[in-house]
Amino acid sequence: MTYAPLRAPGRDNAPVIETDRLRLRPLQFEDFAKVAAFFTTPRARYVGDLKTPAAVWPEFCANIACWPLLGYGTWAVETHDGAVVGQVGLNFPPQFPELELGWVVLAEFEGRGLAHEAAVAARAWAFAHLPVSSLVSYIHPDNTRSRALAERLGASPDPDAPPPDGADLSQTLVYRHRPEGRT
Repeated sequence: MTYAPLRAPGRDNAPVIETDRLRLRPLQFEDFAKVAAFFTTPRARYVGDLKTPAAVWPEFCANIACWPLLGYGTWAVETHDGAVVGQVGLNFPPQFPELELGWVVLAEFEGRGLAHEAAVAARAWAFAHLPVSSLVSYIHPDNTRSRALAERLGASPDPDAPPPDGADLSQTLVYRHRPEGRT
């Protein structure tokens, strides 16, 4: 397999994106504890399963490294008063056949529309800055909250899209996102 990710060179770090209630900003070392804590909860079963902080560390560092290497990656999502609510990102590791829009929201911030607001901003940035006609979200069939969010974003299941390498279609739905107004 030849891995040739999309590239949007010239960006050393994640841009800061302001929305009505949120700031998408570069991940910082101080965010690691919250990200690692998320992966010790049962909610992590939908995004790679439970992990120890030691297992989360390489992924956290890779999320930061994607920006200078590829020109896109993951943002920390925080409220304007500085509370970290999760992360949203554009992911294209070697096992992904397409660029993914993904999100994680900490349990105490669920149900407020914050994931939707962050995902709309990340998606708009991707379509404005990357040479893509669509994005995908890889979602476990039992993750009803993420499925509902993908549908609220206007994405629809794409049964013809391949899942990530090693993923079983019974465990991964592929939702397709298109820029507004395109089919």
